[in-house]
Amino acid sequence: MLGLFDSGSGGLTVLAAIRRRAPDADIAYFGDIENAPYGERSADELVLLTKGGMNILRKMGADEIVSACNSVSLSVLEGAAGDARVIEMTRPLAHAMRTHAGKRMLLIATPATIAAGIYRSALGVSVQLDELPIPELAGAIEFGAAEEKISSILSRAFSIKKGNVYDGVILGCTHYPLVRDVIERVAADVFGPLLIIDPADAVAEEVERQFDTKGSGATQFRISKDSEIFRTRVAELFRGSRYTIDVV
Repeated sequence: MLGLFDSGSGGLTVLAAIRRRAPDADIAYFGDIENAPYGERSADELVLLTKGGMNILRKMGADEIVSACNSVSLSVLEGAAGDARVIEMTRPLAHAMRTHAGKRMLLIATPATIAAGIYRSALGVSVQLDELPIPELAGAIEFGAAEEKISSILSRAFSIKKGNVYDGVILGCTHYPLVRDVIERVAADVFGPLLIIDPADAVAEEVERQFDTKGSGATQFRISKDSEIFRTRVAELFRGSRYTIDVV
């Protein structure tokens, strides 16, 4: 069984990409809403949260895991997932970004992801990478902030880079695709039209290549705190699919 770990509902965007390639896979999903957002937590906290999430997925029957939270990618790469087979977000994207070699890219992500340096390590030799941490954005998305609030956060953040020229924006947090249209609009207002790159597609391709995707197509969702926003997003993204949602 495939497992998928995230701090909340951001990983649903990765799950949706995986489902397009692997509709028959049996998948266990753990969203740690109780401790969300992860993006401003310390490295030590992220290691502990990663280990806890991975243990829950193993108990659910997952033996191959996708770590869909960018903020814990460094924890995964440094061994917090134990002996589990794990795909995290940055390495698949680095492989896919070869087609954009030499391009000027702005990475937007949580402070924890930027501080870890994982995208710079993975992409720095292939693209001209600039980085922009956006502290409030993931939490605002997770807990259902209005579009006006999301736009305001983005406008303030992008204003720091105003005048710079980019070919594209990399969505370095899996929550961001949930408001992709807002990001695209605000970025265009500041920088002009840009390519928007979602690492979920590259991760889904890697899952199809490396993991066993046979099964009945069922999804078990487990969350550490109940959330109507999470339930609504699942219903919207996976309409007609077979799934259950449990609270730990």
